Amino acid sequence: MLMLEKRPQPSRAWTYATPVLAVVLTMLCGGLLFAALGQDPFETIRTIFLDPLFSEFAWFYRPQLLIKGAPLVLIAIGLSFGFRAGIWNIGAEGQYIVGAICGAAVGLAFFPLESFIIFPLMVLAGAVGGLLWAMIPGFLRVRFGTNEILVSLMLVYVAEQLLASMALGTLRNPDGMGFPGSRNLAQYPSATSWINQSAGMHWGVVTGFIAVIFAYIALSRHIFGFNVRLSGQSPRAAKFAGVNPGKLVLICMGISGALAGLAGLFEVSGPAGQVSIDFGAGYGFTAIIVAFLGRLHPVGILLAGGLMALTYIGGEIAQSNLGLPVAAIQLLQGMLLFFLLAVDVLTNYRVNWGRQPA
Repeated sequence: MLMLEKRPQPSRAWTYATPVLAVVLTMLCGGLLFAALGQDPFETIRTIFLDPLFSEFAWFYRPQLLIKGAPLVLIAIGLSFGFRAGIWNIGAEGQYIVGAICGAAVGLAFFPLESFIIFPLMVLAGAVGGLLWAMIPGFLRVRFGTNEILVSLMLVYVAEQLLASMALGTLRNPDGMGFPGSRNLAQYPSATSWINQSAGMHWGVVTGFIAVIFAYIALSRHIFGFNVRLSGQSPRAAKFAGVNPGKLVLICMGISGALAGLAGLFEVSGPAGQVSIDFGAGYGFTAIIVAFLGRLHPVGILLAGGLMALTYIGGEIAQSNLGLPVAAIQLLQGMLLFFLLAVDVLTNYRVNWGRQPA
């Protein structure tokens, strides 16, 4: 009889093997999905996972990996602090949207003034906007014991309605002949985050790398990281160690909200270029996959963000060249999280093939 037997300690080998195995299983089942859609599974998998890196147009696609990966890494780094501590912020998409709105509003308020101080003010506004939006579920959990999963998730829909209101009203381009959307920030040098557009470099990419470094130091070399890990592994032991659970909730929610807000600001001042109704691209939800695929480790998140960006770019190529529906690419990304969670069971459990349990 097939049984799962709990391991005395989590398996270190399976901890590192799980993400790799999840990717392999995603490729295999994704190939079956594409075959069912009438596509050549080998060509489709090659198009998604290899063409952005090695095709004749790779010189064009590689910078796009940085652009797509930057917001995913930033948001996932922020989420990893809370997830490690058992604080489940599922509403990073809303914090991403609010950060973009706040940052863009500051930049547009100064239009057409040119000054070096405008972009730093936009960055500050984006971070504060995301932080304050994340503080709502954080405060409600600390003060009233509400579930931060539900509150943060519901606030995503509020943020989407706020985004539509801004694009159609307050931030709408007065010279846009009534069309929704703000002014194009790409035409406003003081409000753009591009460092080198042809190389795919903007301040979001730089900030993503900085966030990875600081997160690694904070989680592995600082007492705050110890408190985060201890709270996630043993809340009672954390209380005995003097950790204030309410304070930790607010700090972790604040970090994740601020980084999600920064991701939104860098996106609206760079690749997106304007506040529009369809600005929310689902980065906040995809970053959850990135965080777990990277094992909540900063370096792992950096690699997982690159992989997920690869599926975005490769998916766009497959849609253009092979006629794949966008839903198939989204399903492929969902498979990745499903297999990651499924295979992750083997980290804490071993398969017992009918022998007596130890």
